[in-house]
Amino acid sequence: MALRPVFIAIDEYPYVKEEMIDFEWHKGMAVSQKQKSIGSLHKAAKEQFAHLDILEISTKSEQALGVQLSAFNLRVELKSGQKLPLENIFHASKVFENGGPYKELLSIPTHEVKRDERLLESGKLIGFSSKGKVWPLTPQTIFYDWLYLNTLSLQEDLIAEVRHYNAFTDIEFNPKKSINCQARSAALFVSLTRKELLKQFLSSSDEFIRQFSLKSTTDKPEQKDLFS
Repeated sequence: MALRPVFIAIDEYPYVKEEMIDFEWHKGMAVSQKQKSIGSLHKAAKEQFAHLDILEISTKSEQALGVQLSAFNLRVELKSGQKLPLENIFHASKVFENGGPYKELLSIPTHEVKRDERLLESGKLIGFSSKGKVWPLTPQTIFYDWLYLNTLSLQEDLIAEVRHYNAFTDIEFNPKKSINCQARSAALFVSLTRKELLKQFLSSSDEFIRQFSLKSTTDKPEQKDLFS
């Protein structure tokens, strides 16, 4: 058995509800085993919350949409016109006590980014640097959410599809090891879209931070990231 979150889109602040679900875990690294675990997680979640329409967001998803919405596959367009995976952009924006941001991470294979030694050996994470702005670590998911929402907001075909769902999972996300999660960000996107708040929230980085600093966030372990 295992315990993993389902992120549910809700109408009120903070716009995402996290429900921990106990389900049968299928051991093994094969995609087929991951998909069995996804099936078990979704089945258990729907038994508790019958109203959920759940989408797995990861490269292990059985739905093409879920794979497309993975941070490995969502592309951020730079000023140069180059399009890079959100995963690379996120890690290349990290600023540590003893270094960073490491822009070289933009060009390495996506599956190798989070394993780069500099991310592990540069001391404590102190923020994120993007377009001349240094983002804070609180609220804890603020920069990743901003990056994900902005990227998805430009994908009209994906927007039309993702709005059919009201709950999201990422089988690779373990809240004991990580904080940021693409499934959480997708739930936030759906909530703000349905409330017609997305344009306002994304009008500026300062406005985005202000909206999510209205209440203090719950403390979690030191920030580590595990995306799929």
